Amino acid sequence: MSNKVILVVLDGLAYSTAEQCMGFLHALKEQGTATLYKLQCELPSMSRPLYETILTATRPAESGIVHNNVVRNSTQSSIFSLARKNNLTTAAAAYHWFSELYNIAPFDAVRDRFTEAPEQLIQYGCFYNENHYPDCHLYLDAEWLRRKYDPDFLLVHPMNIDDAGHRAGLDSAHYRNTARHSDLSLSYHLPEWIAAGYQILITADHGMNSDKSHGGTLSEERDIPLFVIGDRFSHQAECLPLQTDLCGVVCDLLGIQDHAKPVTEGLLCQAPDENLTYQGAA
Repeated sequence: MSNKVILVVLDGLAYSTAEQCMGFLHALKEQGTATLYKLQCELPSMSRPLYETILTATRPAESGIVHNNVVRNSTQSSIFSLARKNNLTTAAAAYHWFSELYNIAPFDAVRDRFTEAPEQLIQYGCFYNENHYPDCHLYLDAEWLRRKYDPDFLLVHPMNIDDAGHRAGLDSAHYRNTARHSDLSLSYHLPEWIAAGYQILITADHGMNSDKSHGGTLSEERDIPLFVIGDRFSHQAECLPLQTDLCGVVCDLLGIQDHAKPVTEGLLCQAPDENLTYQGAA
């Protein structure tokens, strides 16, 4: 049984689109390998504030990261800081805002694009700063980091779904097809990650609306998916996880005991069983 974790944040993926368009992930669900839950993102439903929520379990109004133009380091205890405190290895293939939150702000592409810095919270990174950077390339960056550095915690963050939503809106072929393309890219890598025993979470920061934006309280902006894969999860259909659970869940999976982050009861197995079998939830 592995304590290594991969967290995939599909930027801007609305729950309804995940239900309709992520065919490979639903194939894993149908065969009992993955379980899908619906989460409601915190407010405002914007990216940088919710990156901080996912990584720290802190709501935007509490963290001070209340919009996308707050360019500074996080002041909160995060998965990255807790992992480093516990001598675990960290890596990220992600948008440059993650580098600004947990490594160095502001981002300098020449200095920070490729990060190999054992003293940083994110020790190894491939960071991009263009929203249209291809998801398929981003997944290759993540797989390169995984194979080269064997991190205990790997963050994978593609941006194309969000970019498509801003260009064409929620109810568009472009947005839906971009989600399908990201699902296709995942199908190249997930089987290997699963075979290697990783605990895997696939979620989103926020959804998207028909105005080609997000940030408000509409259900399509706030309802997001959470797919979980691995024998450390309970896979209980009745569990109702929160976005603020994700930090604590990852810390528990990594074996970090001092995180003090709440986790919805029933999301994780109380006593992991290597022979556990389960069926995906609706």
